[in-house]
Amino acid sequence: MNGMNPGVLDILFDPLFAEPFATGLIFAVLLPLLGCYLRLRDEWLAALAFAQTAAAGSLLAMLFGLPLALGGLAAAGLAAGLKHVFEGAARGAQGAAYAMLLLLGWGVSVLLVANLPLAERMGHALFDGQLYFTDRAHLAAAGAFAALAAFALRGLSRRLLLAHFFPDFYRARGLSERRAHFAFDLLIAGALALATMSVGVMGAFAMIFVPPLIAFAWAKSWRRSVLLAVGCGVLAYLAAFALALVLDQPFGPLLGLLLVAAGVGSALLRRLAGHD
Repeated sequence: MNGMNPGVLDILFDPLFAEPFATGLIFAVLLPLLGCYLRLRDEWLAALAFAQTAAAGSLLAMLFGLPLALGGLAAAGLAAGLKHVFEGAARGAQGAAYAMLLLLGWGVSVLLVANLPLAERMGHALFDGQLYFTDRAHLAAAGAFAALAAFALRGLSRRLLLAHFFPDFYRARGLSERRAHFAFDLLIAGALALATMSVGVMGAFAMIFVPPLIAFAWAKSWRRSVLLAVGCGVLAYLAAFALALVLDQPFGPLLGLLLVAAGVGSALLRRLAGHD
């Protein structure tokens, strides 16, 4: 885009960016929605672990000549399985499971980037985000997964909320909530694996972490929290997409900085309003 001086509206409405815009918009809705459940369970750090592991899986897939998305999905799914096993062996050890996954993904990624020139370029794209280089295949995958997530949440949402607000509900009936938690972990892993391919590791993490953080501080009910989180995510995405194009800057870092600014601004407003 260097050397181009079209008007701002010409840039924003260029058909070249229609598919990347739609792809990112899907994740701007999906990730904050899923992030609300992570924050409810106090497992938001799992998002960073899954995203990092997905990036490592994508780089490994490239090494063996396989589709990057397939490697990312497989690695993130494996990470969800390892988390589930680790928590079953050591009850309440979620933090340790996340740390192990982070170290695993980081170690594999750094070694590949350090030894393979092509992996170095792809590694930067995965961590910084490559939204403007996504195509119709990315859009189709994002749309299909969003539909799958919406269908899955229809059954999982009630079970996840019951397990959190009424922890004795399942125990009193001799049931376990672990199956629902595992299914949700797979959903999170898949969403982050696909989002990492477009908005990057840290961009995806920022989108799944910050909007729910803001929403939970202001909203007085679960439904309002979800709506506010999705609204914050979409507004931050629209602003980052426009600014990145107009200023010719990487999308992922701008998205992260805008969300950090929104989170800090929200905290300051709450303090000034006397809510803290």
